Amino acid sequence: MLELNLTYLRPYLATGLMAVAAITAVLPVTPVWAQGRSLPDFTDLVDQVGPAVVNIRTLEKVKASAGGNIDEQMLEFFKRFGIPVPPNMPRAPRPDPSQPDEEQPRGVGSGFILTTDGFVMTNAHVVEGADEVIVTLTDKREFKAKIIGADKRSDVAVVKIEATGLPAVKIGDINRLRVGEWVMAIGSPFGLENTVTAGIVSAKQRDTGDYLPFIQTDVAINPGNSGGPLINMRGEVVGINSQIYSRSGGFQGISFAIPVDEAIRVSEQLRVSGRVTRGRIGVQIDQVTKEVAESIGLEKNQGALVRGVESGAPADKAGIEAGDIIVKFEGKTIDKASDLPRMVGNIKPGTKATVTVFRRGATKDLSVTIAEVEADKPARPVVKSEAKPPVAGPAQALGLAVSEITEAQKKEMKIKGGVKIDTADGAGARAGLREGDVIVSIANNEVSDVKGFEAALAKIDKTKNITVLVRRGDLAQFVIIKPIRG
Repeated sequence: MLELNLTYLRPYLATGLMAVAAITAVLPVTPVWAQGRSLPDFTDLVDQVGPAVVNIRTLEKVKASAGGNIDEQMLEFFKRFGIPVPPNMPRAPRPDPSQPDEEQPRGVGSGFILTTDGFVMTNAHVVEGADEVIVTLTDKREFKAKIIGADKRSDVAVVKIEATGLPAVKIGDINRLRVGEWVMAIGSPFGLENTVTAGIVSAKQRDTGDYLPFIQTDVAINPGNSGGPLINMRGEVVGINSQIYSRSGGFQGISFAIPVDEAIRVSEQLRVSGRVTRGRIGVQIDQVTKEVAESIGLEKNQGALVRGVESGAPADKAGIEAGDIIVKFEGKTIDKASDLPRMVGNIKPGTKATVTVFRRGATKDLSVTIAEVEADKPARPVVKSEAKPPVAGPAQALGLAVSEITEAQKKEMKIKGGVKIDTADGAGARAGLREGDVIVSIANNEVSDVKGFEAALAKIDKTKNITVLVRRGDLAQFVIIKPIRG
């Protein structure tokens, strides 16, 4: 047996160990918390939440067919793109009034069980126009559902099935949801029941122009997923899958979900009364641009610019004026214009609220009594009447000719004063001013008449941007006149 005597190697071994230690010290070491991270396993979540997710089929009643006529959808297609209708185009069956109604499939969507006694949440567009709603559970049981209520504005609906002891979802805290965290969706894309997809939260509070801010994800969502739950890694529902961004009609990596806190708020009203009551104050609003904010002395380009105030509405009674910038509602800062209708909408009609406006360089608190949302009213045209002839003066330096407005016009527009633009040229025209506009303030100075306008304009440094608040019909907007550079 071979024996090795390592005594003479000990100095070299010691030197080698020291070298290894030195190398290890300069090499990057992966933190323990990072070593422990791996791709998530969704299997337990599917077992936990899957039974509470349902498939929703909708049916509509149509007359039995007899004879034939050109398919209306195809006819609309040819009409929209200016294509002649082919003479041999296939004809769709024509309804026969003498025959009884037939039930035909209308669409497929998803939903999830809110309560063990059968309340189910889905999208409003899933059940819209349906004559019958069929809910299928994961155990293949089918139930005819009753539509409790649907709210188009938030795209939330609640239906009820007659069953007890059902598996219900857990509702998550939307404030704990973080961009970048893993989420999962379960639904019925293209009618494929109990399909599971996963991804991450791409953004929160994504404003798409709809009433609610959305959760943006990269979870694969396709037709049929609508109304299904978006689930976090704790097995809690954080959203309702509602929309996708697509140029092809299929998933392209961007999907949107309704935040569950907003959906629950809507569902509670639907379950109680079958409808949603929202507050309103009667203003037309727009974004505040950075340029406008800087020119009027507003610290940040935030808030909602009031472009118009509905006559007799709560805002009108509270003293809110066109051109005001609403910067706070009930003490909460309004970051962007779309925040205001959401804040107001969540207030019960009849409640008094405090609105903070920025007007001509200063803030002011106004008390407004919230009214209930009603159908939008068309803007009223401004009454035309004879005005005094244009007056020349310092306004010509801006390419403007202005004249007095009549008392009737002031009363109609609900303004204290102002001057009407008769012609706009030069710097004024380039800024967007046009004939018929009424200037109500310039450089944060209220304009009462032509004399006051000329006096205010004479004091302004015309080498700098000049901010003008104008009324155009029933709407107000800020216009920035930039000086001519030599």
